[in-house]
Amino acid sequence: MIINKNDKKLDDIKNRGAAMEGDYLHTASEIISNVRKNGDKALFEYTKKFDNFDINKDNIKVSRQEIEEAYDNTDEKLIESIKKAHDNILAFHKLQMEKTWLYETKHGALLGQKITPLDSAGIYVPGGKAAYFSSVLMNALPAVAAGVKDISMLSPAVNGKINSAVLAAADICGIKDIYKVGGAQAVAAFAYGTESVKKVDKITGPGNIYVAMAKKLVFGVCDIDMIAGPSEILIIAGDNAEPKYVAADMLAQCEHDELASAVTIVWNKKLAEEIEKEVKKQLEILPKKNIAKVSIEKHSAIILVDNLDEACEIANNIAPEHLELYIDDALSHIGKIRHAGAIFVGSNSPEAAGDYFAGPNHVLPTGGSAKFFSPLGTYDFFKRSSIIYYNKASLQAGSDDIITMAENENLQGHANSIKFRV
Repeated sequence: MIINKNDKKLDDIKNRGAAMEGDYLHTASEIISNVRKNGDKALFEYTKKFDNFDINKDNIKVSRQEIEEAYDNTDEKLIESIKKAHDNILAFHKLQMEKTWLYETKHGALLGQKITPLDSAGIYVPGGKAAYFSSVLMNALPAVAAGVKDISMLSPAVNGKINSAVLAAADICGIKDIYKVGGAQAVAAFAYGTESVKKVDKITGPGNIYVAMAKKLVFGVCDIDMIAGPSEILIIAGDNAEPKYVAADMLAQCEHDELASAVTIVWNKKLAEEIEKEVKKQLEILPKKNIAKVSIEKHSAIILVDNLDEACEIANNIAPEHLELYIDDALSHIGKIRHAGAIFVGSNSPEAAGDYFAGPNHVLPTGGSAKFFSPLGTYDFFKRSSIIYYNKASLQAGSDDIITMAENENLQGHANSIKFRV
């Protein structure tokens, strides 16, 4: 598990998400085409085939009675925790609000940008084994903060029912329309609309490979958040890092799925050995041991480097989804991290705090895309329109330049539209 900075395994870890998309894309494309053409009929047939649930226009939406039953079936302590997390996450995302602005040029023109929330958004929440109420909070609340009026949700129903905590979280977020549909067919329904499911302007939320490929295919018909890959964490651990904590944070990531990755970078060989020992110890008592073991053995490592600067260089090259800066005086070293979806600073800031409760979004770029993507945020649910107001003086002042450029591009009609006015 302990490797040096030049070990080939590091490249294998970085490329672990590379999969043969062909078959998945083809299947997702067929499903999307069928739903687009046949609407509810195709949606109901796929739900019966894949989820073994007879769905129709009367039971596709979650009823108020089902919401009340969900509250009754969810532990009261969990409900209170979800409400506290809701408040933290909403407060953080309200700080990301953008404003319409204008400025005046010296010739009296007004130029600016108008900020408008999207009309609608749809969130996809996985079902079955991966039914995460936290996904509801993280995908819905940025849209709520942005002022999106119409937020709906799709989630596959197991035996005709959606996870109770998921339903409770959706209700706490104020989501009114919840549909019992999952898979690529659900993405198609959101993108194109059916007789029972309303079309939305943006789709967010995680799912399996078919959901990911479907989102990729409908991008442009509507907007999407991102194509999420396997989850990952990178920990930079200094000399005083507690091996037990580092190991726990590695395993917290690895229990997600077999393709998850946990990398720790150290410059202290004794610490590396202690972390490795602790990982093996904690793995034995982890309920999801079989999943985490594959992730640890195939896609995780402890990397030995010479110093902190070298650790940061490797971290920036990997551009991890989650990065824990577990070093002395960690706050003063944040500037060294250029590429990471979320940065967890210091020994008391484990990734789990961000996953559920702190406030920043846990929908993060994966697979190195943190070099050019950002976490899901309120800004993802705005659109921006440019504002241009010219008076006679400002148009006159720029007319010669506009005419020169238009005629240079052989667009005489453009030039004429200026000439006639001035």
